[in-house]
Amino acid sequence: MRLLPAWLMVLGLSSLVQAADPVPAYPEHQDLSYVLKADGQKQPIKTTADWEQRRQHILAHMQTVMGPLPRPEKPVSLNARASSVVKLENGLTRKHVIYHTDDAEREVRAYLFEPEHKPDERLPAILCLHQTTSPGKAEPAGLGGNTNLHYALHLAQRGYITLAPDYPSFGEYRYDFPANSGYISGSMKAIYDNIRAVDLLQSLPFVDGDRIGCIGHSLGGHNTMFTAAFEPRIKVLVSNCGFTRFHKYYEGKLKGWTSPRYMPLINDRYENNPDKVPFDFPEIVAAFAPRPFLASSPIHDSNFEVSGVKDTIAAAKPVYRLYGAEDHLQANYPDCAHDFPEPVRNVAYEFFDKHLKK
Repeated sequence: MRLLPAWLMVLGLSSLVQAADPVPAYPEHQDLSYVLKADGQKQPIKTTADWEQRRQHILAHMQTVMGPLPRPEKPVSLNARASSVVKLENGLTRKHVIYHTDDAEREVRAYLFEPEHKPDERLPAILCLHQTTSPGKAEPAGLGGNTNLHYALHLAQRGYITLAPDYPSFGEYRYDFPANSGYISGSMKAIYDNIRAVDLLQSLPFVDGDRIGCIGHSLGGHNTMFTAAFEPRIKVLVSNCGFTRFHKYYEGKLKGWTSPRYMPLINDRYENNPDKVPFDFPEIVAAFAPRPFLASSPIHDSNFEVSGVKDTIAAAKPVYRLYGAEDHLQANYPDCAHDFPEPVRNVAYEFFDKHLKK
């Protein structure tokens, strides 16, 4: 048996790698009306308890592709500190913060925005995840790139604490996805980093830890979704240009999902075949229920075909209905391309205001 790095043992991954209970394989991923029992028989989903069994199967299948989610008994200390503090207009403060996630020798850097507030006030917070862009966190922080994607700055101006970290290998985050890193995919590495970012937000005395959201565009859009599937402390989420059904991603050609930054097993184990990948986005979206989720999906997005988003929303609606929360699942289909222009952003920002502001 392959020996695992010592720090991987600390993360609590060893037992997950060595032993995992078999999970029933679902032949397709749009029919969310049933759960498979151990003998392969279909049981109709009639209660939220029934759905919870299916949701656990979804999370397990995601981990067969992404690798196991770290569950350390004692996480690495964040040891967060600010390396610089900049006062902006209207009482807004931008901090460049440094902290640890899974390794005491490796640091993550992020921008933290803090609006002016009363000494004892606790504000809602939003984790802001960037697209595939070399500056990484600098773009949502408003320090370059596409001005339409400065959402960490915009949301801070609306009164939210916002945190914009680098995805591994972007911005200031030097990361080479080594084979012995303990992570099977860059996606799972990013998920765990984002979970620790939620830890960081909850540790701040001016953050209301029960009112945390997440938003992202493109890479940040599905990074938001993958993270929220495993992190229930994310109460509200928005994905802009972030997904479509695998069968409708470039007509089912999944190569774009398979780099070490994302999910290489889609190529190495599942042959880039959407019929073989054991999960899909309808299941992921349904797994959010009953939390508020907005799919912001332009009709001219050449990366993520809009009909696959509509398929996903239609498949997940009955699950939200099961929770009596059908109105928490929303979609916006603007007449634009792979972007986040002001009218589209406003829909997303108002969605957060509705669900996160008291």
